[in-house]
Amino acid sequence: MKSLEKRFETAVALATEAAALAMKLRAGIAPSLKGPQDWVTEADGAVERFLSERLATAFPADGFQGEEGGIARDGSLRWVVDPIDGTANYMRGLSRFCVSVGCLEDRVPLIGVIVAPALGETFAARRGRGATLNGAAIRAADTVALDRAVVEIGWSHRRRNDTFLRLCEQVLGRGATLRMGGSGALGLADVAAGRVDAYVELHINLWDVAAGLVVLAEAGACVSPFLEGEGPVAGNPILACAPGVAEALSELTGLGVVRAG
Repeated sequence: MKSLEKRFETAVALATEAAALAMKLRAGIAPSLKGPQDWVTEADGAVERFLSERLATAFPADGFQGEEGGIARDGSLRWVVDPIDGTANYMRGLSRFCVSVGCLEDRVPLIGVIVAPALGETFAARRGRGATLNGAAIRAADTVALDRAVVEIGWSHRRRNDTFLRLCEQVLGRGATLRMGGSGALGLADVAAGRVDAYVELHINLWDVAAGLVVLAEAGACVSPFLEGEGPVAGNPILACAPGVAEALSELTGLGVVRAG
C-alpha cells in the first residue's frame, strides 16, 4: 500500500528528528516523578508535542496517542508514541533510552520505529516487509534451551514486588541469565535482533510496545497477545521471546505466545 509506505518513511524520519531533539534537550533537564520510579522530564513533553504536531500535519486524518497525554486524536489509523522510553536512564546521562513510534489500525500493528540516539541505533519494521537495525535485516535468536538463554525482566510498580521477585527466581531456577536495561521498548527490540532471548514484564502500556510489536513480528519472534482484552487501554503483561524457548517460558510465566512473522 503506497500510503503505508509513505507513513513508514515519515515515521523513520520523524523518529530520527525527535531523537535528535531529545539529545539536544538533555542538558539541564529537571526531572519529576509521576509515580514510584516513573520519571518524566520537560523533554518528554517537548518530544511528544513535536511528534504530535508533525504527524498531524503529514496525516491529518490519523489518530494519535502519547504517553504524556499530548493531544489525543481519533482516526482509523492511530500513531502511538513514547517520546522517551527509558527516562530514568536518559536523565542520568546513560545511553539506553529511545524514541518509540508505532502505527496501528484498530488492533493490528502496522509500523514500528525505535530510535536510540545515544546508541546510534534505529530499529524499523513495516508489516509484511521485515525488520531492520540500521538498515540490516534482523531475526530473533535460535536459542533452544533456557539454561543458555538471556532473559530481560522489566519491573512495574503496578505489580507487587514479591511477584516480580518470584518471577526472577523462577527464571534463574531454570538456568537463564537475567538482565534489566530500563527500557521496555529497547528490551523488545533486542529480542527481535537476537541480542537477548526473551523480554517479560508483568504490566506494560501500549506506548511502550506499539512499535516493538511490529519489529518483533517481522523478526520472527514469539509474542504474547498484548492487544487482546483491555491491553490497548489499560496495559497487559508481555512475553516476547525466541521461538526455541517459547514453550518453556510460556509455561513458566503463564503467558501464551504465538509465532509471529
